[in-house]
Amino acid sequence: MTFGKSDKKILELLQQDGRMTNVSLAEAIGVAPSPCLRKVRRLEETGIIENYTAMLDPAKIGIGAIAFVEVKVPRVTGKDFTPQFRKAVIANPWIIECFITAGQFDFLLRVIAKDMHHYSEIAQEYILRLPGVQDMRTTFVMETVKKSAPLPIL
Repeated sequence: MTFGKSDKKILELLQQDGRMTNVSLAEAIGVAPSPCLRKVRRLEETGIIENYTAMLDPAKIGIGAIAFVEVKVPRVTGKDFTPQFRKAVIANPWIIECFITAGQFDFLLRVIAKDMHHYSEIAQEYILRLPGVQDMRTTFVMETVKKSAPLPIL
């Protein structure tokens, strides 16, 4: 899909403030509210705007540990564990992101936990028992330098 100048500006502004009113958005891009709303609806209907969410401070809601977990799920003798693995990952609320990766490991998980003890429980009782898991490696976040930056609109 090609973006006009106003489409790009809408996407930039909504990434900064998803609660911006249509009137404020229209003013900022220099169009009337009705055409602005149509543009936003089109961006939503085509799936370019996926969702509107609130960003929470993990520490203030009891999340004391954030980890990136690399997981190896081999494909042996024609058996592919990927579908069962995906389903199990989606069902776990402590795994907040999952990516298929290229390299030594097959998946990269972002896992949150109340504390290190809780993470240990998640790792031993859940992640290591996911379908096909052969190996895992964990890296803990010590400090967040940058998070959820807006995507550049090309």
